[in-house]
Amino acid sequence: MISDICTRILKSAAPILCAGAFLLSGCRDHKRAAVVSDPDVLAAVGSRILTAAQLAKDMPAGLSSEDSSRFVRAYVKEWVESHLISDIASRDIDMADIDRIAEDYRRRLIMMEYRRQMFRTRADEISDDSLRSYYESHKQEFVLERPMVRGTYLKVPDDVANLRVMRRLYLSDKPADADQLEKEVLIGAIHYDYFRDRWVDWEQIETRIPYDFGQKPNLWPVPKKHLDTSAGGFTYLLYITDVLPAGASMPYEAAREDILVRMLNADRRTFDAQLLQDLWQASRQNGDLILNIEME
Repeated sequence: MISDICTRILKSAAPILCAGAFLLSGCRDHKRAAVVSDPDVLAAVGSRILTAAQLAKDMPAGLSSEDSSRFVRAYVKEWVESHLISDIASRDIDMADIDRIAEDYRRRLIMMEYRRQMFRTRADEISDDSLRSYYESHKQEFVLERPMVRGTYLKVPDDVANLRVMRRLYLSDKPADADQLEKEVLIGAIHYDYFRDRWVDWEQIETRIPYDFGQKPNLWPVPKKHLDTSAGGFTYLLYITDVLPAGASMPYEAAREDILVRMLNADRRTFDAQLLQDLWQASRQNGDLILNIEME
């Protein structure tokens, strides 16, 4: 399918593409003329060529004829410009400096990625008990900027047959009713989130419901508060069971990732130094590193 689209585009764009390739090459010798006349060649810069087969690999499926033509032109333009810079402009600059900078940057990227992977491995080694211990010792430093809540949220069509049943069940604190609600929402609920067993950022809940909570700052969110509102053909049901207000201590689950980052960063310099030391030692042992100079 992609090949068919590409072929159709090439037929409509051939005059423009061939002219572009002709200008790039100048057709000053037989070899270049042969490249330009090749129906599979879309453009050429110096010794580099762009073929229809190369373009077809990157062409999205399902494009209209007009969109396909635009894609081809944009693709060829980007390819030509990138090679004009890398091939033509490079003749006027000292490529030795560029190669040195590129190689230095490559080494830095490799080191950064290796360190990230090793550091992540170290993160997996930190026990949950250590994280919890840090949390208990620094709880005053983890303060909520926004409220967090627990509760139940549903979005259902106004005309769903079991709406009355769901209205009764979502307010219940009985485990049996929670199990029944799980079954009822399968019939017609659009969204359902039971989060009575975990803390959720209030903003995540608030933005789901087309209701102006902001005009009632003293009413939302508060424990044992429920909302039953309709908009756009849907009924929104919300029951808040528990609230942690802004300024309260952050629950451990919400603070855990931040604690992990803190604990890792606390000894990052030591970790980096140890990492390099280990690399030196391993490389000398396996023969990758040979030193003919005293380092100490």
